[in-house]
Amino acid sequence: MTTSPIRPLDDPATCCSLGSGVLNAEEAARYTSLFKVLADPARLRILSHITDDGCNPVTASELTVILGLGQSTISHHLKKLTEAGMLERRRVGRTVQYHVLPELFAELRTVLQTD
Repeated sequence: MTTSPIRPLDDPATCCSLGSGVLNAEEAARYTSLFKVLADPARLRILSHITDDGCNPVTASELTVILGLGQSTISHHLKKLTEAGMLERRRVGRTVQYHVLPELFAELRTVLQTD
C-alpha cells in the first residue's frame, strides 16, 4: 500500500474549493439553515431510515415503531424536514406518507463537494 506524502498546509496543491464555488451571503445563510435542520440526531435517523429502503414513502406511525420515538417527536421532526424542503408530505386515503425530495440533497452534496 502506498500513501501519498502529506503536503504542508501552505502548499497550493493542498488547497481545494467547494463544488459550488464561492458562496454569497444569501447562499451561505440558506445553506446554514438547511444544515441546521440536518444537525439533529432524530432527523438524521428519520432520513437514514427513509433512504435505506430506496426512498419508499413512510408514515409517522411506522417511524414511531421503528425508531422508538414518541408520535409527537416524530411529527415534530417530520414537520421540520418537510418545511425545509427535504421531505414531501402526501395524503393517501386516511394516511399521510412522507418521502425524500432528492433534488435538495443533490444540491447540498454539490455545496460540500470539494474540487
